[in-house]
Amino acid sequence: MDDKRRLILDQALALVDERGLAAMSMRAVAERVGLTSMALYPYVGGKDALLDGLVDLLHQELGSVVGEGADNDWRPRLLALGRAVRQLAYAHPGAFPLLLNRSAAAASASWLTAALRAILHDAGVPADRIPRLARMICAFLLGYATGEVTGGLPGGLPGEAGERDFDEDLADLVRLVEVAVRAT
Repeated sequence: MDDKRRLILDQALALVDERGLAAMSMRAVAERVGLTSMALYPYVGGKDALLDGLVDLLHQELGSVVGEGADNDWRPRLLALGRAVRQLAYAHPGAFPLLLNRSAAAASASWLTAALRAILHDAGVPADRIPRLARMICAFLLGYATGEVTGGLPGGLPGEAGERDFDEDLADLVRLVEVAVRAT
């Protein structure tokens, strides 16, 4: 990623973290980087492209936190991925819902789906069942974390209790994958 584009996206993300998604405008981002709003366009396009860039940036951050994982066992990798998604939501609560609400805009934005597919492949899920199961797990992770940080998750528990609840749900996902493998 071009250095200037990365600076602009980093500042846009910081702005959303500080003031919320509604506060992000081309003008507000331009002021943060010392440019005019028109000077942003060659680097990030319009506002829609800027939002797509934030999705890309969030996926890159998720990928850098999780990495490829040296563990050969798929179970700890799935648990680590789930926890990393939730941590990303808490790190960027204003921008995180974009992962659920905007389509994957760039190659790195498909990182989560690719990571889930690799985990499911390594678990022994039949190839024809991987896309559906990956979608289901992705929807759970993004939906749960979005609901948690926006307050829209019914019955969500705060603090450690919420973390334990989430870990129990992740354990259920592991069991779901194990059942999918045994059903073959």
